[in-house]
Amino acid sequence: MTLTKARVMELVQRRLELPKGVSVKVVESLLEIIKRTLENGEDVLVSRFGKFHLKDKSQRRGRNPQTGNDIVLRSRRIVNFRCSGVLRDKINQGS
Repeated sequence: MTLTKARVMELVQRRLELPKGVSVKVVESLLEIIKRTLENGEDVLVSRFGKFHLKDKSQRRGRNPQTGNDIVLRSRRIVNFRCSGVLRDKINQGS
């Protein structure tokens, strides 16, 4: 099951005993801060959780899967996430 933004808002509301409108603002504000930070080319580090960082991908050749034609994929930036050791250990605890 996927954790949605609406579910996160609901969990924040319950956990912090906030009115729904306040929990919506808190989650929306946090996501906006993360987006703006990444847009400015900065990394986002959340201690004991992980790090969001930008990676440059250079232009490369690709193939259209429907037609099989060669295409050129433009250079772009992508967001990568690397989880912390603490999170990795928690995830693998039951394995």
